[in-house]
Order: sequence, then C-alpha cells, then structure tokens
Amino acid sequence: QVQLVESGGGLVQAGDSLRLSCAASGRTLSNYAMGWFRQAPGKEREFVAANSWSGIRTTYADSVKGRFTISRDNAKNTVYLRMNSLKPEDTAIYYCAARNDGSGYYTTQSFYDYWGQGTQVTVSS
Repeated sequence: QVQLVESGGGLVQAGDSLRLSCAASGRTLSNYAMGWFRQAPGKEREFVAANSWSGIRTTYADSVKGRFTISRDNAKNTVYLRMNSLKPEDTAIYYCAARNDGSGYYTTQSFYDYWGQGTQVTVSS
C-alpha cells in the first residue's frame, strides 16, 4: 500500500510559478511510475504529466508542454511538478498517482493504483 500526499498548491497570479510536491509513504517510489492529473471545476479529471521510475522517461499533456516539468527524488520518496508561466486555465485540483510498474509512463487514469487527495491551484488573471 502506498499513501500519497500532495502539497504546494495555492493562489497565484497569471505568469507566476509553483512547485507541487507529492510525498509517498508505505513503499519506495523507485518501483513506481508516477503521474500528475488535474480536475478543473465542472470538468473531467485530465492527464498532466507522467514519468517512469528513473524519471528519465517523461510525457506531458500538450496544454502544459514547455511550461510544466515533472521530476522525482526517489531517495526522498517524492515527486514534483514544477509549473511555470501559469495561466487561469491551469486552475484545478492537482492529484498525483502511482502505478506499481515503473518501467514506463502512463497517461491513462485507470492504469494507476494509488492516488493522493489533491491540492488546489488557483491562478488569477
């Protein structure tokens, strides 16, 4: 069993940056693929970014490519999402997720085994 806790969300202005953290306990993250997803008010939860166990293989949603960076520190059992040049449309609850198969990266929500409770990011214009 893996417990995931997100932090780092908040209220920022358009153009600002934030770094979200996802701290894991219960298992070492070095065996897991990790992903970030988000859900905006009135919308379905959508994929944001993902990486493999090493952090070398990564993928991003087109809407965040070039602005967001997913990274991980397996020694600290933590995954990060650096978000630059934030836009009002990035406003959402951001969730991290873990899949017990670190060989690849995954964009499909149903592939993930564990989820955090989410952290709110609000970007004002």
